[in-house]
Amino acid sequence: MSVRKAAMILYRCCWMSFVALVAVSLLAEPPVPYGVTFVPAAAAVAIGLLVNRRGRTGLGTAGPPVETGPPVTGRWIALNSPADKVPSHGTHGYGQTYAIDIVAEPEEGGRPPFRWLWPVARPNRDFPGFGAPVVAVADATVVHASDGRRDHLSRTSGPALAYLMLAEASVRDMAGARSIVGNHLVLDLGDGTYAAYAHLRRGSLRVRAGDTVREGQVLARCGNSGNSTEPHLHFQLMDHPDFDVARGVPFTWRGIGVPAGGEVFTADEPVATG
Repeated sequence: MSVRKAAMILYRCCWMSFVALVAVSLLAEPPVPYGVTFVPAAAAVAIGLLVNRRGRTGLGTAGPPVETGPPVTGRWIALNSPADKVPSHGTHGYGQTYAIDIVAEPEEGGRPPFRWLWPVARPNRDFPGFGAPVVAVADATVVHASDGRRDHLSRTSGPALAYLMLAEASVRDMAGARSIVGNHLVLDLGDGTYAAYAHLRRGSLRVRAGDTVREGQVLARCGNSGNSTEPHLHFQLMDHPDFDVARGVPFTWRGIGVPAGGEVFTADEPVATG
């Protein structure tokens, strides 16, 4: 087990210990002293900062972007893009340094907007991205394939987003990377580079670990599983198949580049070969 993997396990154990101590403090008489209760929380914060700092040291040696095909076809919009900031999601954790989120919008205005109050949540069928095909970005081998987690309702309102940020995200973080990425795929592209697809639709995977895939091959469907606000695809390249250990790798999509946040792009259907 690597030091980084051990640190992530310890990080989660510290947060779970903190939650347990808070619960005991509420039920016990006399309560657990505050100084004791917050020790594991402080340790978790320190470990998280150290892991992120270690991730930052690799940014200057990340190397040139790895060129691949796009992971989708059709008209999409980019969000949380490394074209705007690095790390794109505000953390180097889980190999997300150069990750990007994309949402399908076949036509302008075809996606439900964010609402501050109502409706609190929407069904996934209201979003054009739900069920959209996700394709292989290169010839590769499937390393991980998981699609047993449910697709939850959207978090595209003020109350739902607050619930996600203040409660759900923390619980998922304690549960581990698989709870955050939801249904997912990891492909081995060769040369120490791995492609990760997160938040896939439950039951939609067409491949399993060990399969060989060709660029442009449909792998699964876009979903809303894991730590997700609405049906979308989270895509990233990384240097290890384990999210706890991985560091982000920069990418560029052939014919598209790296779309910035809010930028609309269209990915053509791949040309069949052979």
